[in-house]
Amino acid sequence: MINRQEYLDKLISLKDKQIIKIVTGIRRCGKSTLLDLFAEYLLSCGINANQILRINFEEAEDEAYKDLLDHRQLYRYIKERLVDGKMNYIILDEIQHVKDFQKAVDALFVKKNVDLYITGSNSYLLSGELATLLSGRYMEIQMQPFSLKEYKEAFPDLSKTDLFQKYLTDGSFPFALQLQGNYRNVLSYLDALYNTIIVKDIADRKGLMDTSALKRIAGFMSDNIGNLISIKKIADTMTSDGQNISPHTVDVYISSLKNCFFLYSVPRYDIKGKEYLKSGEKYYVADIALRNSIIGQKNQDYGHILENIVYLELIRRGYRVFVGKVGEYEIDFTALKGSDINHYQVAWTAIEENTLKRELRPLELIGDHNPKYLLTMDPIPVTSHNGIKQINVLDWLLS
Repeated sequence: MINRQEYLDKLISLKDKQIIKIVTGIRRCGKSTLLDLFAEYLLSCGINANQILRINFEEAEDEAYKDLLDHRQLYRYIKERLVDGKMNYIILDEIQHVKDFQKAVDALFVKKNVDLYITGSNSYLLSGELATLLSGRYMEIQMQPFSLKEYKEAFPDLSKTDLFQKYLTDGSFPFALQLQGNYRNVLSYLDALYNTIIVKDIADRKGLMDTSALKRIAGFMSDNIGNLISIKKIADTMTSDGQNISPHTVDVYISSLKNCFFLYSVPRYDIKGKEYLKSGEKYYVADIALRNSIIGQKNQDYGHILENIVYLELIRRGYRVFVGKVGEYEIDFTALKGSDINHYQVAWTAIEENTLKRELRPLELIGDHNPKYLLTMDPIPVTSHNGIKQINVLDWLLS
């Protein structure tokens, strides 16, 4: 088992704090395993097993859990099992399966002897009535599949390039590690995961009988990672290809793909004007192997694939990420965390002089003195171009 120490440390730091811990992320990214690790930590601290109550609502079809899909029954079930005079650690996995779950969560939260942890595969957990009821009383921990650095723990003897190729091919989902060496099994697993996301996380919730249009949108977005596009442009492009669809439907389906953490959108930010721009966004996917299982391996744009990997790493590191704009030029990523601002250009290679100049030019036009980086696959040591650091992207990912 790869120890998700970064996420585990966050949970440990919030233990016994009067705040609800909500772990969100795409299906099968390791949320349940993280809570397994946390439960083991609690036991190692001397907490009795009867003080830890764990319910996984992915198992809701089992007779033992069916009644708990009603929020009143769930509350009664938990209340009857609370240990008086001691802290009780309540862990509720995939709670979005419980109708009106927020009412049970609110009732449990007010109890002084309850420390509450919940997970979910849909970001709507943090919208609507839950956000209203619990405003300021919860903390979200966004979880992702393995980073390249975590992935390396499973393959410590592989070279950086071989490790990265395996990471792209087999994917970053934890269970895919158990299938490594059999690409056909990996593809079958990713295909099943994709269909589960489409059906359980989107179609069932939206009441969709036909998922064909939704799958076309997912395929289109997967094929256009890293491109600056608008909702109308997507609808127009798909319609011109004979797939008639309205901008409203496109917007609804993209929002659904974002809500289940399959898709991420990156808005634009005017660096000089210091303002957020409303038009045009870039989109990235949660896992490159999952994306490739949808659209195939042909005509791969490795520059955009590398951008996708860098974007996911930046949000793992806690940054808010934007597409930077300086005049007529574009910065791949402007990353903000508190008062820190970093600018990144990403290119598969910049060995050729004209390519290097083209990649450096937008960074050179930025007037601030914040760190600026050019990340490439080029096997060179860290190099400075008038203060702009060129770094091998694999070294950066593994640092």
